[in-house]
Order: sequence, then structure tokens, then C-alpha cells
Amino acid sequence: MSQNTPDSTYRCDICGRRFYAADHHILHRGVRHPETMTKDEQDAYREAYRAEAAAIRSFRIRALGVLVVLYFGFLFLYVIYAS
Repeated sequence: MSQNTPDSTYRCDICGRRFYAADHHILHRGVRHPETMTKDEQDAYREAYRAEAAAIRSFRIRALGVLVVLYFGFLFLYVIYAS
């Protein structure tokens, strides 16, 4: 199997779409096929959704920090070299 081909163990039974990770598979099922999910799958979806939301929030905070550092870094460079 090619490295770029998703593992067939994470395949949606309804639409046949394949995924690289179990979390991606359960998130797909929760968004596209929620009516077919069992109670355990719904719980797994909620947990994966919370984990993904936390990861996105963390990324946004870090990206904002990088932008602030870059902004003030260029501002200080401008003050030092333009005066």
C-alpha cells in the first residue's frame, strides 16, 4: 500500500470514503451520517470534536502570538534603522 493511500480500516460504511486516522473517520460520521451512529460512536464523536476544538484554539493562540511578535519585531527594527 502506498504511503499516501489511507488505511482501509478507517473506511465509512455508508459512503465508502477512507481516512488516515480514526478521529477523522468518527468526525466524518458525526457530521455526514449522524443518524446512523450508535451511542458509543456519538460519545466518541463528542470527545474527538472537543479534542479538535482544543487543538484549533491552541493553534489560533500560537498564531496570534507569532503575529504579535513579528509586528513588534518589525516595528522595533523600523525605529532602530529608520531613525
